[in-house]
Amino acid sequence: MRKKIYWIEGDGIGAEIWRAARPVINAALALESGDTLEWIELPAGEKAQTETGSSLPESTLQALANATLAMKGPLGTPVGTGIRSLNVALRQGLDLYACIRPVRYFDGLETPVKHPERVNMVIFRENTEDVYAGIEYAACSPESQKLIVFLREELGAKNLRDTAAVGIKPMTEHGSKRLIRRALRFALDTGQKSLTFVHKGNIMKFTEGAFRQWGYDVAAQEFAEDTCTEKNPRPGRLIIKDRIADAMFQEALLRPEQYHVLATPNLNGDYLSDALAAQVGGLGLAPGVNMSDTLAFFEATHGTAPTIAGQDKANPGSLILCGALLLEHLGIPAAAERIRKAVAKAIAAKNVTEDLAPQIAGAKIVGCAAFGDSIGENL
Repeated sequence: MRKKIYWIEGDGIGAEIWRAARPVINAALALESGDTLEWIELPAGEKAQTETGSSLPESTLQALANATLAMKGPLGTPVGTGIRSLNVALRQGLDLYACIRPVRYFDGLETPVKHPERVNMVIFRENTEDVYAGIEYAACSPESQKLIVFLREELGAKNLRDTAAVGIKPMTEHGSKRLIRRALRFALDTGQKSLTFVHKGNIMKFTEGAFRQWGYDVAAQEFAEDTCTEKNPRPGRLIIKDRIADAMFQEALLRPEQYHVLATPNLNGDYLSDALAAQVGGLGLAPGVNMSDTLAFFEATHGTAPTIAGQDKANPGSLILCGALLLEHLGIPAAAERIRKAVAKAIAAKNVTEDLAPQIAGAKIVGCAAFGDSIGENL
């Protein structure tokens, strides 16, 4: 088998983590099945801006629109100015509505919590709505002032200052239910014990409160024979529960073993997935995938790290573990597990990149390339 996969190098440390990651992914696949991947690079980010004059060329979007597999390194996102986000543009343009982030611990890391081994969750984050829809207007702009007048005079909104910046948080039944439906199917297919809706419905009653209710509706209407609620547990069934977002952060620290799959609106999932990654060692070992109904787009979950770009200091672990998710998606779970065991063995050997070294007693710092080579040798 030769499977076509598009890839985007990314900005900052993108080039060096790809040089470390691709050989590992190729080798794991070849060792397990003898198959190969056909890698086709697409321009995006700073590299594309230099070469084409656009940070996200139409040709890239067209190729991805017809693709089934893709991977990307980190793309830069300016704060407070410039383009909103290439990542968000890709997610919305390609309808990548499910951001899926598995979080697990690798033995040997001395993380900030006492029992990181109890963390083993998969976050399903809605990826196209909520505040990430990008409907916001600058303070004192004509748009924000017009909207403030409308909210006051037509809808009776109070406590709105004339100088306010204004954002709108759209959440739909369609967008919420398709994300929750996907999370439910995953939980049932993989034999999970529970699925938890994480929301702020006590305050945002008609957006996040609706997300919670739509979740229970999907479970009751489409998965009734396989699920039950926390109040009425039934042996052998997936338990459906919900938690207020701020309480869930506490639960993740105190009782992580009680949570298995989380389904969240966009912003809650953004916060939680990074916080959970910190509990088990950081974003350097956190893979992720954004999915539509047709495209699986795997991506390193960390940033571009411009201060260390080109210095052989980056951790390629996130991208390598994205490769494991890719191979699992292709129906070759043994190749995926081969990668995870190789990463675990590299950590156990204590020769790791500088972001992991402070978490391992007696560790020796190695570069990005050497860490990738070590993982490859462990396959």
